[in-house]
Amino acid sequence: MQRIYFDNAATTSLDPQVLEAMMPYLTEKFGNPSSIYSYGRETRMAVENARKSVAKILNTHPSEIFFTSCGTESTNTVLNAAVKDLECTHIITSAIEHHATLHTVQHLNKKEDVKVSYVKLLSNGQVDFTHLEELLSSSQEKTLVTLMHANNEIGNLLSIKRVGELCEKYNAYFHSDMVQTIGHLLVNLKNIHVHFVSASAHKFHGPKGAGLLYINGDVKIDPYIHGGGQERNMRAGTENIYGIVGLAKALELSIENHEKDSAYISALKKYMHDELQDKIPGVSFNGDVLEKTLYTVLSVNFPSTAKSEMLLYNLDINNVCVSGGSACSSGTNIGSHVMAAISNDPNLVTVRFSFSKHNTKEEVDTVIEKVKQLLN
Repeated sequence: MQRIYFDNAATTSLDPQVLEAMMPYLTEKFGNPSSIYSYGRETRMAVENARKSVAKILNTHPSEIFFTSCGTESTNTVLNAAVKDLECTHIITSAIEHHATLHTVQHLNKKEDVKVSYVKLLSNGQVDFTHLEELLSSSQEKTLVTLMHANNEIGNLLSIKRVGELCEKYNAYFHSDMVQTIGHLLVNLKNIHVHFVSASAHKFHGPKGAGLLYINGDVKIDPYIHGGGQERNMRAGTENIYGIVGLAKALELSIENHEKDSAYISALKKYMHDELQDKIPGVSFNGDVLEKTLYTVLSVNFPSTAKSEMLLYNLDINNVCVSGGSACSSGTNIGSHVMAAISNDPNLVTVRFSFSKHNTKEEVDTVIEKVKQLLN
């Protein structure tokens, strides 16, 4: 059986056109962009052209775009700067954020004596906006709100425009982890009151090791990594030229093909949802499922039995790649913190299926048939 890959929320395959754009900077265009001679100037130009391209797509100014190694670095940069440079002593977040946020917030709570508040979640995993406003209105401290645009495990979409309006009303800073949405949704940063955004290229068919950080021009922070003047003194270290070029190309392609690809993947997710519901007894789903949700992610619960407990392992043996929760916890025995926050039902086994433009209905049919065999 040919391998079937349904874990695109963990990482996507590199688009051949992205690799083609990167190749010159892996071979003959090897200059250090900090050098003043021609080899350096051509790589410097590549970085700045990539910055302009990304800024245009996100409808912001190139000076507000910074390249990093990944979304995790971008998020760490923001959270540490909020405390140390912006003097925030209160962070509002949720229990279902990515560990890049949660672990950093916990570290700041312990080491910097920062107060942390967790906004309540509704039964479907969505943020309780009434409680969010209560937390903001009662906060006596300088506050940062950090909430992800789309949850990486259950796919719930947050109304970041609404969060931004509340942050503006109560004079709070706002950071959004958009790692799962930039490259998949049309994002217009001019329409959102947001101060910081994190993203990562490998989530939208770009290379691993390339991320971006948006910092609103009205906000001034110090670098997280010191030792050089790169990225306009915001991030020391020689730039990952081919990664940056690949990120920009991947983002360009994702927007160029957005209408077609999003419609195709949405239909595929709906098809799998309906087929699972029809053919697997006792199946249920997490999050908003088909409403305020990311079209690439489907979180599925199977009733807990001796056979379903081994489902992930047996699917892997049968060349089906899926996740039991966050990919960053794959291979560990640690349960999903997201599922613990919204369900915590020991009688369910959760599997995340996440899709890309390369998946097919035939693959869905094959996987469902294989799940039926493994559970019976």
